[in-house]
This record gives sequence, C-alpha cells and structure tokens, in this order.
Amino acid sequence: WCIPVGWEACREKRAATMGRRPARCYRVSKGKPYPKSRFCRGVPDPKIRIYDVGMKRADVDVFPQCVHLVSWEKENVTSEAMEAARIAANKYMTKNAGKETYHLRVRVHPFHVLRINKMLSCAGADRLQTGMRGAFGKPNGLAARVKIGQILLSIRVKEQHVPAAQMALHRAKFKFAGRQKIVVSRNWGFTPYSRDDYIAWKQEGRLVSRGVHTTLIGNRGPLSEREEGFIFRTAARDCKTPLHEE
Repeated sequence: WCIPVGWEACREKRAATMGRRPARCYRVSKGKPYPKSRFCRGVPDPKIRIYDVGMKRADVDVFPQCVHLVSWEKENVTSEAMEAARIAANKYMTKNAGKETYHLRVRVHPFHVLRINKMLSCAGADRLQTGMRGAFGKPNGLAARVKIGQILLSIRVKEQHVPAAQMALHRAKFKFAGRQKIVVSRNWGFTPYSRDDYIAWKQEGRLVSRGVHTTLIGNRGPLSEREEGFIFRTAARDCKTPLHEE
C-alpha cells in the first residue's frame, strides 16, 4: 500500500488544529515532577506571564490586611487556570475597590510540564500510527503541583477593602478544579509577623522596610556593623515566640 500525496501535510494540519484537552485529564498530581530542562525541550510558554498586579510597589506599611485563597486538594493547576483566576480577581478589585487599593500576587508558578500523545482521528489513521507503542508524549502545556494548604493567590489591602478582596477570590475560585478556602490572614500584609507583633516591633524600631516585606532586627552580630538606632539588648524572638520590651 502507499500513502496518498499530501497526506503528511494533512496529518500535521489536523494535529495542529486539535482542541485543548480539558484540565481534568491532567488534574491528578502523581509521579515525579517533569520540569523543563536540556532533556525536555520544546516546552510551550506558560499562559500566565504576570504574577503581581495592582499597587505592587506600595510600601509594607500601606496595606495591613491580607486575604489568601488556599488550595484544599493535592492536584495540578494549569497555567491557563492561573491566568483566568488572576484576570477575574484583578477585574473585580479594579471595578469595586479601585486600582490603587490592593496588591494581588499569584503565589504558585507552573514548572511541571504536561505531555500529550497525539492520536489521529481521520480515515486510515490505523495505517499510520502505532497505538500504545512508544506512547511517551510530547510537551503540551505547563502546570503547578499544589499541596493541601498551599496558598494560590494573596491580596493585601486596607481594612475597609477586606470584603471586596474576599469576593474577588471567591470569583477566582471558579477557575480552579477541586476545593479552595478563602482565609483572612492574622499577619501584617505579606509578612510572616502577626499584626500585634508588627505594631509592637515597629514602635521598638526593630523593623526595616524592604518594599513589600520587612526585616526584623535582633540582638546578634558584631556591634561595629550595626547602625546607631539598631542596637538592642534583648532578642526579638525566642525560637518562634515573639519577645517584646516591657
């Protein structure tokens, strides 16, 4: 038997125009991570290219409140879903709170490469393909491997815009498979310090602003390298227990 003229071009065209597989095909997180490397080439770019929107250059003192969208399942989250969730949350916050009232950050990055073993569905396809022989697929997309309790999105806002941030993340939930929870953080903005501890350390002069985050100054290190206002007699924390001057 012989292959008709132009059949190869027809096969390539059909493969190129084939629709995207639904995310349920790649939702289960099993096996080892498969990142892009010199062995895994030809990986497409992720759909999400922007991870911070809003007032991303605002100082750490501007936004004291923070709301998180937390994953409640172990699964893969595709880059398309992450981009759709970012757009939905950003659009709601811009419309209902104002574009200078928040800082939205996507907390997961898609490094896991998804594969597809393309199969032909046209007449005579059984003569051209080998079925399950050599079924290791080619790169088709990217996803993030997410654990239970891992933060997907975070929004830092002022006190009066917390309800708007909760609603924005509620809208973003519909772009992800599985279960997620919306949590209002006890911490100050994106920092790891609770709001009460942050205020107390700020009054003691122990915090140095680093833009979005802040550095906590303790009592260790050579005195010659300390500036005049950052020399303290006691530590800021005992292990993870905060300590404050009486």
